[in-house]
Amino acid sequence: MARQKGIIKLKGTIGDITFYKTQDGHLAREKGGIDASRIASDPAFQRTRENGAEFGRAGKAGKILRTSLRALLLNSADSRMVSRLTQRMVKVIQADLVSERGLRNVIDGEAELLAGFEFNIRGKLGTSLYAPFAGAIDRVTGEISVTLAPFVPANMIAAPSGTTHFKIISAGAEVDFEAETFVVENSETAILPWNAISTLAINQVNTVTPNSTKPLFLALGLEFYQEVNGQMYPLKNGAFNPLSLVQVSGL
Repeated sequence: MARQKGIIKLKGTIGDITFYKTQDGHLAREKGGIDASRIASDPAFQRTRENGAEFGRAGKAGKILRTSLRALLLNSADSRMVSRLTQRMVKVIQADLVSERGLRNVIDGEAELLAGFEFNIRGKLGTSLYAPFAGAIDRVTGEISVTLAPFVPANMIAAPSGTTHFKIISAGAEVDFEAETFVVENSETAILPWNAISTLAINQVNTVTPNSTKPLFLALGLEFYQEVNGQMYPLKNGAFNPLSLVQVSGL
């Protein structure tokens, strides 16, 4: 892979060189590779097929998790989030110590490895929210909750320039990666002023299926706003809104 320089940028194929555009700029690479039918049948590529199967499984698992949290992710995700989540899902699958290679899966893996995943690297929860919070996942009742004691927003939230208001958001999700289904409930505070006046205590409870045997997730995030002439606008279209998986129960 090579980077294109110069005024005129090429797209398409010339001879054995393919020119294309990515998020990293205009690139070029040489055509080539092994025939797909050989990879699908040649014993020499058994490991390649196994890796491909597990990578595909990781991609599907990431998609169903993203879909379950879509309402929050609409304003809280960076452009590389999908690929970053897939990479983390691969690690979850590789932690499966029961299934054979190529058949490893999320259910028998370690879903807890997803804890701490940041959906927006431009605005991470760990460097935005400094107010202490307590998350809890109660499988018996199905309650996935988060609580924050009263705090002073200007002191405990590192807000982007231009912020006048904010909102605390959360979600509890129960995900069946095998059936590709989910149960989710979201919570949010009112839009609160980002100032030096203490908030009230915040307690958000998101309920999923009681006594569930599926992986459960608690996502927590912030949304930033700017008030203009009495109207609230998402700050920079949510570019710096953090959202993180703060607790995961894989069972």
